[in-house]
Amino acid sequence: MSVASSRGAEPFLERADVLSVLMDALAGVRATSEGRLVLVEGEAGVGKTALLRCFCEAQRGSVRVLWGACEPLLTPRVFGPLRDVAPATGGELEELVESEARPHEVVAALLRELRSGAPTVLVFEDLHWADEATLDVLILLARRVGSVPALVLASFRDDELPRAEGLRVVVGDLAGRATRLKVAPLSVAAVAQLAEPYGVDGEELYRTTGGNAFFVTEVLGAGGSEIPATVRDAVLARAVRLPAEARRLLEAVALVPGHVELWLLDVVAGGLVDRLGECLGSGMLIAEAGGVAFRHELARLAVEESMSPDRRVALHRAALAALEAPPFGGPDYARLAHHAEGAGEGEGVLRWAPAAAERAASSGAHREAADQYARAIRFGDALSLRRLAELLQRRSDECYMTDQFGEAIDAQERALECHRRLGDRLGEGDSLRSLARLLRFVGRTREARKSAQDAIELLERLPAGHDLAIAYCTVSHLCVAMEDAEGAVTWGVRALQLARRLDDTEALVYALTNIGVIEFLAGDPQGQKKLERALALAQRAGLEEHAGRAFQSLIYWPVRERSYALATRYVEPGLEYCTERGLDTWRLYVLACRARLELDLGHWDHAADSAGIVLRDPRSAPVPRCWALAVLGLVRARRGDPHASVPLDEAHALAQPTGELQLIAPVAAARAERSWLVGGGTMILRETEAALELALRARARWMIGELVFWRWQGGITEALPPGAAEPFALSIGGEWARAADLWRVLGCRYEAALALSDADDEESLRQALDELQALGARPAAAIVARRLRERGARGLPRGPRPRTRSNPAGLTARELEVLALVAEGLRNAEIAQRLVVAEKTVNHHVSAILRKLDASTRIEAAAAAGRLGLTSPR
Repeated sequence: MSVASSRGAEPFLERADVLSVLMDALAGVRATSEGRLVLVEGEAGVGKTALLRCFCEAQRGSVRVLWGACEPLLTPRVFGPLRDVAPATGGELEELVESEARPHEVVAALLRELRSGAPTVLVFEDLHWADEATLDVLILLARRVGSVPALVLASFRDDELPRAEGLRVVVGDLAGRATRLKVAPLSVAAVAQLAEPYGVDGEELYRTTGGNAFFVTEVLGAGGSEIPATVRDAVLARAVRLPAEARRLLEAVALVPGHVELWLLDVVAGGLVDRLGECLGSGMLIAEAGGVAFRHELARLAVEESMSPDRRVALHRAALAALEAPPFGGPDYARLAHHAEGAGEGEGVLRWAPAAAERAASSGAHREAADQYARAIRFGDALSLRRLAELLQRRSDECYMTDQFGEAIDAQERALECHRRLGDRLGEGDSLRSLARLLRFVGRTREARKSAQDAIELLERLPAGHDLAIAYCTVSHLCVAMEDAEGAVTWGVRALQLARRLDDTEALVYALTNIGVIEFLAGDPQGQKKLERALALAQRAGLEEHAGRAFQSLIYWPVRERSYALATRYVEPGLEYCTERGLDTWRLYVLACRARLELDLGHWDHAADSAGIVLRDPRSAPVPRCWALAVLGLVRARRGDPHASVPLDEAHALAQPTGELQLIAPVAAARAERSWLVGGGTMILRETEAALELALRARARWMIGELVFWRWQGGITEALPPGAAEPFALSIGGEWARAADLWRVLGCRYEAALALSDADDEESLRQALDELQALGARPAAAIVARRLRERGARGLPRGPRPRTRSNPAGLTARELEVLALVAEGLRNAEIAQRLVVAEKTVNHHVSAILRKLDASTRIEAAAAAGRLGLTSPR
């Protein structure tokens, strides 16, 4: 909807600076037709909405304003703010939002709408209450906003970030793509200025409110010179001055979070609607298009909490009855489920919450779907065991999709118990199979294999069907995880045969993925073809979770086998696919794989950033978390960070109980490398013994080679085991030049430099030293420098100065060079020419600089660098 009115008389002082940023951003959009995204953050009540409304009102007539808000429902509505925006645009966008469309479809329609007319200001308000699909829309929109003439403003409470897990992840993902604008509380002077006409002590008011604009307004609006003890008291003091019937109308509005349509208010409050003018006149409510809302959510909560329980239940029941038969459009299942729970109407919850869950899941909002199923299960006492088992299974599946494995396992175990009590052998078998899948994802691999075997024993006694085919696939998948090639193929072929007999696409895709991995590891070209066929089949059949697994298989295993070109081909498409469809589990897997890819190719800053996204996500499961920790630990170790052991120790604790080579070996190699870098070679044998045994058993040539290489570097004398990857074997065999050449062909600069560091001539050692210093690999560079000095070499380069390495923004030496040239006004092509590097490399450096300095433009970066003392003032 378009902005209809201001949200009241919040004090609007000390906002010129933030308004100026918004004005400059809009001017940039108008000048270039390239959109921008600004995140407006601040504590609850600080004045974010007042700021945005003031800005939008000032632009009215020169730009189109579209405004959508998220609502504080217990479980958010899918595409909440877009439901506000869509009616103002009509057509395709409105149809998609009301249907069960996916975020990427909605974004495509939104972009077409934004391209169709004059510059637009698009506001997403209160993202801390956003549903998962809306957050996905924001991420996708951020990637493409530069292609449309729009200024996208997204507000959220930064004090809610610790609890808003999804938003916290999104804000991290948007680093470098969005400008973050902080709205600060009012100063003592501003509060005193506002308090003076009321005869209130300004300093005392500031101490009580902390300069929070809403708190200040409510206290002053309550009247009198006494400052209430709490904001709740201030809100209620204002409300109590209204006549009794107007207060009852206020309560009716308070029971409906967010915007309340006039028709709904008329049904819920009856004749009390006549008192609406008094509520608006009090300043507690504001008029919006087709309805009303509280001026601030804190005020709504204060009124709602003041109501008696029976009054609250009665209003929920009235809202529920009205929303079941709206005068136009279809029922909104999420709102119905919210009011049904508030009314204590178990039958209504069981009717509407599963419907809301299905709609959310079909739109990719799997987290909201999981919450709606949880809501229904809380009222499950009235359900049959069979229906309860069905809801538990669906919740488990949705939790699995969103990386909530503890909740998924709990729901799955409860579903299993229901099937056992029913004597449902088919349901029991399938629950055991599903439980096995979940247990493996949290590293409980041995329990997973037992659960899968139990499932097969049960299901093989019944007529062969889909459940048995998927159970065979699950055992095959567990064998892949344990790198049991023979078992993976045996069970995979059995699943493949049954899938073809049943014409079962899901089982076919799953089996092809498992067999494809094993063939790929064996060097069979058919392995890649099977994986790509599985991906294509899964996408065509809408098997999104299996497509996510296929993407991950086409990235992780190629990275491990150093097939970087193949992995690179699928990283960004895989990440985009999983993000668009709310596949949080596979998205985190792909991000962790990307981190390792970036590490191996020498992009250490990017690797640390990718690993950080995984590690900041509280939902990350043990497997991607372990990979990300290993990458972060290696980046730190290679740069000489004394805190490298912290992530590596956590990774070790996660990996050891699993018995899985794909977790244990990378961590063991990383810890061995760190030991070598800090001169602790005696620890390498202990760090690598168990991992090498697993690698030899699995014939994992690259892991064998890496582990044996670090043992050799640590002075361990042993016969080179068969199957070690060639570059490592060449180094150990003294053919360091050939090893370095192979690493260069692969694109692994660090490994090539390490190979050269074992040379027996000064020129090669100097070359290794130069490369290691360029990478910022200080410990390895120090080792090579020591070898050169032992040979009597003189005039060795010192590398980056400590002052540069410890700059406050964490910029690398090369980034400091690039920043200095940016500050001189040079463009990327000119910088590339000056530094004799590729322009693409400069592009990466500039992106990293903007991200680290929290700058959205080159001018802002240069200014920030001057303030931090990183460049000379200009």
